Amino acid sequence: MSDVDRELSLRELQSTVDAWIQSIGVRYFSELTNLAVLMEEVGELSRIFARTFGDQSFKKSDTAYNLSDEMADILFVLVCLANQTGVDLQSAMVANLEKKTQRDRDRHRNNPKLNADAAGAVVNRANEVDADITTQDTHHGDSSVP
Repeated sequence: MSDVDRELSLRELQSTVDAWIQSIGVRYFSELTNLAVLMEEVGELSRIFARTFGDQSFKKSDTAYNLSDEMADILFVLVCLANQTGVDLQSAMVANLEKKTQRDRDRHRNNPKLNADAAGAVVNRANEVDADITTQDTHHGDSSVP
C-alpha cells in the first residue's frame, strides 16, 4: 500500500501536506491568499450541489467538476491554513466533538424536524437525487440556466 492509499490521522495529514508544500509547492501561499482559495473551492463545491441536489441544471462546463475532488481541494487548503496558523486539527476536532456532544446531547433527538417522518422524506429525496444524477447528461445543453 502506498503512502497515498493508507489511512491518515488528521495530524498525519497535516504533516503530509506540509511535506508536499515544502517539496512540490515550494512554499505556502499567504494566509489571506489561502483563505481566498478556500472560498473559491467552496464555491466550486456549491456549484456541484446546486446542480446535483438543487434546482439548477448541468451545463457542459460542469463536467470538469467532481464532488470528491472538490471536497479534497477544500480539505487540502484548510489543512494548509491550519499548518500556517499552528492549529492542531486532531486536537481541535476532538475538542469540537466534545463541545457538540455536550451542547447537542438532547437537542437533535428532540427536534421534530428530525423525527421518523422527516427522515422518510430525506430518504425519498435521496432516491430522487439518484434518478436526477443518471439523467444529468440531458441537461448539459440547457443555456437558460447560469
